[in-house]
Amino acid sequence: MSENMKTEASLNRTLGLFASTLMVVGIVIGSGVFKKIVPMAQTGLSENAILIAWILAGVISLFAAFTVNALASLTEESGGLYEYFRISFGNFFAFISGWADFIIISPAAIAALAFLFGEVINSFIPLPKPLDAWKDFSLGGFIFPFANSGVKIVGIIAIIVLTGVNSLGSRESGVFNSIITSAKILGISVLIIVGLAYSGPETQSSNAMLNAVNAPEGMLFYSAFFAAMLSAFWAYNGWETATNISGEIINPKRNLPLALTIGLSLVALVYTLLNYTYMNVLTLQQIRDIDVNQIGAFVVAETLLGSFGKMLLIVLLIICVFGALNSTIVSSPRKFYRMAQQGYLFSHLKKVHPRFRTPHVSLNYMMILGCIMLISGSFDTLTNMVIFLNFVFYGFLAFAVLRLKRNGLIQVRVTGYPFVPIVLLLFSIALTINTIWVQPQQSLVGIMLVLSGVPVYYYFKKRKTT
Repeated sequence: MSENMKTEASLNRTLGLFASTLMVVGIVIGSGVFKKIVPMAQTGLSENAILIAWILAGVISLFAAFTVNALASLTEESGGLYEYFRISFGNFFAFISGWADFIIISPAAIAALAFLFGEVINSFIPLPKPLDAWKDFSLGGFIFPFANSGVKIVGIIAIIVLTGVNSLGSRESGVFNSIITSAKILGISVLIIVGLAYSGPETQSSNAMLNAVNAPEGMLFYSAFFAAMLSAFWAYNGWETATNISGEIINPKRNLPLALTIGLSLVALVYTLLNYTYMNVLTLQQIRDIDVNQIGAFVVAETLLGSFGKMLLIVLLIICVFGALNSTIVSSPRKFYRMAQQGYLFSHLKKVHPRFRTPHVSLNYMMILGCIMLISGSFDTLTNMVIFLNFVFYGFLAFAVLRLKRNGLIQVRVTGYPFVPIVLLLFSIALTINTIWVQPQQSLVGIMLVLSGVPVYYYFKKRKTT
């Protein structure tokens, strides 16, 4: 057989429904559910309003998953939202969404989780700071590459190790993720059970009174509730990246929609129960008094089990953040592998390891970009600038389903059609407008960074035609 007749190595379909569902759960459950109770309580909302915010954010996320499920019926290829946008709107819009993910969203998510992992380790075992002598050195006055050097070194090691593990094969990385995610669920379940059984002397008697004190009313209530929902959405963020691995899921047209639905439903249940537990152990006023930079769940665990409880929660948080980092490293590169297959990213990104059948080059790209962003320390700013883009793309997904279903191109039953995609579309428009109104500078910079992909698209398009 001649050289140009050889078939390129392809990805193996090794992930079943169970592993795919745990992948969704593993991506979503990171640090958000442990940290967000404090800022949500500080909005002044009542206990019931906070729980409703968590439930409603879960419902909207499920609506987005139902919308993605309809589009997942059109293809079995990897690439996730990029592939769905390519089918729905063509190569240009698909590239713009993928470019936003490539240069900002995915490496920022990897860097943020790796940095948090290092911080949690540091809270457990104080880390040395070998480069602290240069901590004040900056690039442009806002990038401090040598600050928090111990935390960053641990984060870099975590990224490199997990990239290596996930280069060994999708089956191996799926088993590794399943073990970590199962440990997450077990640990959180123990915290919920112990917390629900708790009956402190002051908590139950004073919560009802505190719920009514200084509660926002009228437009202030809606503003506070919207702020609480944004906090909850941060904790749900990332589930859509599980669609990137559809090329390695067995029977993806059936198993991917089920994994998204079951996984997000499980996450919503866990989040609601865990936040109810927080407010069963501490009064809302006690939660509001916690410093916003502290992890509220630590205070809850310490109240329940003393210093031993805090130590257990630190271990649980390490597992959760490590698992979320692992799942993000697994899923993100698959989109860029698919873009390269289509000729819209560097061609070597489509290479698959001949033995392990993983997109090892794409994995290494994300490792390098994630480490660079981690060193720069600018990932929080970048993430804040583009977080609203997730809902911009959710809105386009909803519009795609409405359009393709009306034209008869989507043959499967769409859950809640047309109510679900219409609600998702309207909510996405409202959230996008509100974010641009409240954070015009960050939103504009984010949009400009994404639009920097326009000349890059035409560069790759020209290469395809020459």
